[in-house]
Amino acid sequence: MKGNIFLIGFMGTGKSTIARELEKMLNTECMEMDEMIVERQGMSIPDIFEQYGEDYFRDAESELLIDLKKKENVIVSCGGGVVVRQENIGYMKESGTIILLSATPQTVYERVKNNRNRPILNGNMNVEYIAGLMEKRREKYEEAADITIITDNKNVEEICKEIIKSLEN
Repeated sequence: MKGNIFLIGFMGTGKSTIARELEKMLNTECMEMDEMIVERQGMSIPDIFEQYGEDYFRDAESELLIDLKKKENVIVSCGGGVVVRQENIGYMKESGTIILLSATPQTVYERVKNNRNRPILNGNMNVEYIAGLMEKRREKYEEAADITIITDNKNVEEICKEIIKSLEN
């Protein structure tokens, strides 16, 4: 493994699950950006959004990515909106490889429909809304990605093996 691995993609594409499995398979450290922000801020993501707004949360993401540039050979599961800011893409590219995990809006809906910790989906938990939001971010995700892996209809091990094979090339 050369440098860090940044897993990006819309919520529900498998970033956290894949990061934890890659951690085992590659015998390295896994970091969860959202969890680290919650720990640093001392409050949940929905509370951060409610009290301070999305810009404040995005600032926290950027600050964390700058700090992560000091790390080596870690797997980072990024928040779904990390690519909204162009500078974040630069921070990730400076210290590693960006892997986009992709899935259809239907797959994403099935994976997140029972999760209440998704402030951007509150009151909009449906395939159509998810599809629209995914489309708004699609270009940013694709622009950022060094490697793209489709996660629909694949198990965790298949996805991880595909990532490892892609990194070897």
